[in-house]
Amino acid sequence: MAKGDPGAATRSKRAAPRTRRAAATGEPELVQLLTPEGERIETALGPDGTEYRVDFTDEEYRGLYRDLVLVRKLDAEATALQRQGELGLWASLLGQEAAQVGSGRALRAQDMAFPTYREHGVLYCRGIDPIMPLGLFRGVDQGGWDPNEFKFNMYTIVIGAQTLHATGYAMGVAMDGKTGGADGEAVIAYFGDGATSQGDVNESFVWASVFNAPLVFFCQNNQYAISEPLERQTRVPLYRRAGGFGFPGVRVDGNDVLASYAVTRHALDTARNGEGPSLIEAYTYRMGAHTTSDDPTRYRIASEVEAWQAKDPIARMKAFLTKQKIVDESFFAEVDEQARAESVHLRERVLTMPDPQPVSMFDHVYPHGSAELDEQRARFSQYMESFEGSAH
Repeated sequence: MAKGDPGAATRSKRAAPRTRRAAATGEPELVQLLTPEGERIETALGPDGTEYRVDFTDEEYRGLYRDLVLVRKLDAEATALQRQGELGLWASLLGQEAAQVGSGRALRAQDMAFPTYREHGVLYCRGIDPIMPLGLFRGVDQGGWDPNEFKFNMYTIVIGAQTLHATGYAMGVAMDGKTGGADGEAVIAYFGDGATSQGDVNESFVWASVFNAPLVFFCQNNQYAISEPLERQTRVPLYRRAGGFGFPGVRVDGNDVLASYAVTRHALDTARNGEGPSLIEAYTYRMGAHTTSDDPTRYRIASEVEAWQAKDPIARMKAFLTKQKIVDESFFAEVDEQARAESVHLRERVLTMPDPQPVSMFDHVYPHGSAELDEQRARFSQYMESFEGSAH
């Protein structure tokens, strides 16, 4: 479902409200179109003077709110399933819904996305069944969606590796002549603030810049690389790193779904028109643990979490809809009920997933089989059969 019009972001240099300033707010400068109190900002300027705005219908505003609520509820259900032993692990997106839904809805049908292991919101926006990543984390499969069909690559566990994949893919798009117009293709690569310290990411910056790849680097700065705070990763704002590699960077309020959409749509359109890569730093916060194996209380304080709760992306969108009289209370109740029903359905489907036979790990290694693999399969089967009827 495409949202808004192609003119959601422009390069106009007319006088307009500047990006929110640190001096005025005590917070980092960033592009914002919706305040934490739900107040609408008509236009905002990026660091290079680009003007950002959105022009949504009331139905599209309601759709964005529905996306945010459904994505959070499904994510919460997955976390509960892991705590009950039904998933081996889960990486929650709690608090990052606006960055993911905003950027996910900004993608056009022909664009390709390369996620980490936390982009459940983008996956949802690409029309992929939310059961798919749960099969991966339950150990039933390796992720069952078709990247070519949905234009959404498989989850990548190795930190930063997907940026190399995205860069190569984007270079191929350019070499195939699929850029240079409004109907061109663009690529987006998601990664976290911690990944910016990886060599893979910096190599991707070099290659994308030198080869003018149609690629948007989308960094969700959720303030912690597992347990390390941002100040242990960099001495300058992450978006400014782009300048050293020769392409533009911008920081957006990652808890603002409208600004996340506008900034991403503009960056993608710039890329598809042949103007090269860019870096978006979505300034947000991971409200939960890094994964369900993590205990965030060991490295951050409660007051910090409380301060970010006041910037909650769903609460500000709800406040905006209410103040603008775009919805009434029955709408919120209906969305909550839909989210509850879909989460229950998701749970039921997870619990009925069949446990794969261990020997099935040999099934799809090679498309046409292998004599060596057949031998390994036979030896493994013999080993597993040795346990039948024993006390092991």
